Amino acid sequence: MSFVCIVDDDASIRSALANLLKSAGYATVTFSSGEAFLAASDIDDALCVLLDLKMQGMQGLDVQRQLNQQQRSVPIVIMSAHGDETIVRQALSQGASGFLHKPFPEDALLDLIALAAGRKGADD
Repeated sequence: MSFVCIVDDDASIRSALANLLKSAGYATVTFSSGEAFLAASDIDDALCVLLDLKMQGMQGLDVQRQLNQQQRSVPIVIMSAHGDETIVRQALSQGASGFLHKPFPEDALLDLIALAAGRKGADD
């Protein structure tokens, strides 16, 4: 079964996103840190990863770099309340499928997940 990974150090954000995605028909797996996410064994099976930019410990762009170095092909959507245009360009140039500025509309999130999932399906 395909699922969406949610990586955010804020428990309320993880819960809200998981509930939203469940109501849209997606299974989710949540992680409270970039380190916990990278330690998971089945992340390559995810439709996409919703990855917070600013977290305790490993930051979102660091997680993205690690995935790239490990040649992991899971699509990434970066989320942040702190992203300036330089950070957005950096995330996208490193291969992120999209960037969402918190707070973001639900339909923007669902559209990016569908787009990322479509890309993953095309790559498999």
